[in-house]
This record gives sequence, structure tokens and C-alpha cells, in this order.
Amino acid sequence: MFAVYAARLNPDDPLSALELGERPEPDVPEGWTTVTVRAASLNHHDLWSLRGVGLREEQLPMILGGDAAGVDEDGNEVIVHSVITDPAWRADETLDPRRSLLSERHPGTMAQRVAVPRRNLVPKPAELSFEEAACLPTAWLTAYRMLFVRGNVTPGATVLVQGAGGGVTTALTVLGAAAGLRMWVTSRSEAKRERALQLGADRAFAPGERLPERVDAVMETVGEATWRHSLTSLKPGGTLVVSGATSGQAPAAELNRVFFLQLSVVGSTMGTRDELVRLVQFCVESGVRPVVHGTLALAEARDGFAAMLGGDLVGKVVFTV
Repeated sequence: MFAVYAARLNPDDPLSALELGERPEPDVPEGWTTVTVRAASLNHHDLWSLRGVGLREEQLPMILGGDAAGVDEDGNEVIVHSVITDPAWRADETLDPRRSLLSERHPGTMAQRVAVPRRNLVPKPAELSFEEAACLPTAWLTAYRMLFVRGNVTPGATVLVQGAGGGVTTALTVLGAAAGLRMWVTSRSEAKRERALQLGADRAFAPGERLPERVDAVMETVGEATWRHSLTSLKPGGTLVVSGATSGQAPAAELNRVFFLQLSVVGSTMGTRDELVRLVQFCVESGVRPVVHGTLALAEARDGFAAMLGGDLVGKVVFTV
């Protein structure tokens, strides 16, 4: 079958590690099933994999991709929840110490077919296209959990999103606005700030710009470059939710500010299958749809990877199969 995979690892030139071509059909362990992929979306996780983060040489070649929507063996249209847990684990999937994502220990979704645990399948509603549904399991689910589970924000609150434009930050903006939150964003790009306003953001600021007032919560995926601004932007008792650190993972902690203002710093990773079900229902009921930057055939995947590497995206890149 045709697939997009990591053939080698290269921290400095990840595109040189990317290959497109034939791979064997997936093995299907007991309790798993096969999904015929109709659409798969691209995440930064896929670029990190090519750099060797989360992958070892002995695991290669590894089919990339964590997100997919397609058709199961019984002909049902489904969305794949990409968090793979120990079969004996029965609690929140994101807390399983042995968890992984598709494309880490098991071949990923950027292929004509992918094997997944049956319990990881979520029905795809007719209201969502395959391309839209394929955007939900990683970036949009991460945003949903950050806002409504870990951040516990409520309608009317003001939320700052650092670094607007990527898949997670775009999802945060759209989901928050649809839920009655006042969403503020930052970005170095004037075009991305303008696009965020079009997607529902109330205000858009340059990185580090002084805000007109402090906010109830900050959604942080950037890390070192924005950390101080995130802390100083919070009201006393506010919450900083962090799910990434693309600019560095070791900022000055500013513990005096954290304890004196009684700030909460909360980690968030992916989301559960049940949260994915609720996210899908939220999209159906609210009319919210994932923001797709562009759609490419799987055979053109290299162009999508290059666009993400260049940082010139607002929303998701989706590959159709």
C-alpha cells in the first residue's frame, strides 16, 4: 500500500528523512481492526518524528501520521482516536504511563490503511467531511481539553492564546469564541493576527505587547519565548495551561509571581476518547468546523511538510487518500 514514512532521522533537515512509497499492509493484533483512510491531517508531531524525537533508528521505517478519518471493516465512517494505551488501562487515556500515539510504536495514518484498536474508533457524523473530521483527533482535541477540561474556563471569561496560526492555536480561537469566551491572541505575523480576528478572536496583539487588562487564562504552546508574558498577563488566581514548548522548555519560573498571585500552572496533553466524542458533538451542534489551510493528495505530502516547516500555515494541512 502507498504510505508516507520516516525512512531515517535527521534533526537538522527533517524533510530529507521523509519518503513516499509502498509499505506492507498493517498487522492487525487481537482487538484491533483496519481502517481504510480517506483523509489524514499533518501535525508538528510528524516533523518532530523525522527529527528523531520519539523515534529510534531501530523503529524505522515508520509510517507517519496520528490523525485520520475513514471507513472501518464494517463500512462505518469513523474517526480515529490516536492515543494508544495498555489494553488493561481503564482510566483517562492521557494518564497511562505506557501510552503512545500512532506513528510512535505502531504505524501511523498517512497510508491507504491503518490498524487501530477497535475501542479507538469514534463514529463520524454525516455533518463533517472526512477532511474536517481528520483535523480533530490531535490539534482540535488538544485545544478542547486545554480550554474546557484543564483550563476549566467558562463563558464570559477572557483567554489569551499565545502564537496564533498553528493547528492547536487556531482551534483554541475558534472553539473558545464559539463557546462564548472572549479570545485574545498574539502573533508575530500581521496576516495571522488578521486571520485570527476573522476566525472569532476579539483582539490580536504583537508578542509581548501590554494587554489592556489581565486575563482569566492563558493557553501556552510556545514556551520560553512567551512564558513571562503569559505569567504577567494573568489575573490573580488565573490559570496558565501549557501543552507545548516549541521555543524552549526551560524559561525562568518566576515562582514569586506564581505563589504571590496564586496562579495555577496546568499541563495538558492530547485528550480522551470521550472528550473526542464530545468535541465531535460540539462541532455538529454549534456549526463549528476545523480550519483547513489546504488539502493535498497523499502523494503530494512533501509539499505539506515543507509548508509546515516554513511556518506559513493558518489551520491544518490535510492529505486525502
